[in-house]
Amino acid sequence: MNKTRITYFVVFLSIIFLGILSRKIPFIPLWIGDFFYAVMIYFLVRIFFPSKKFWLVILLSLFICYGIEFLQLYQGNWIVKLRKTLFGRYVLGQGFLWSDILAYTFGISLTFIIEKSFLKYYHNESRFRIKQQK
Repeated sequence: MNKTRITYFVVFLSIIFLGILSRKIPFIPLWIGDFFYAVMIYFLVRIFFPSKKFWLVILLSLFICYGIEFLQLYQGNWIVKLRKTLFGRYVLGQGFLWSDILAYTFGISLTFIIEKSFLKYYHNESRFRIKQQK
């Protein structure tokens, strides 16, 4: 596992923690958990595809989030039983909401902007240090 994947994995685990914590604190709006869910999916995709173009990561992340959300419209017995488990509740969700689609879109968009800004800053700092060393 290279350094980039390890970094993405650490961020991924941190986001899971924040997402679960956001559901346990009563005054935090529920959409924050959905926001963190989308951020988590974004970094999960980044773990598997660390060097892919940003637009591909964004599309794949949105596809996964939207797919899981629309899957909530399906109410087969087996998936309803699965959703009653802790894993099913956290991964598959409980019921379809358009507000979740909005939270996912906002979460992935903001994560992309922050990551892009961070990488731009990081690369500029790296170039600055290299020039100073010469």
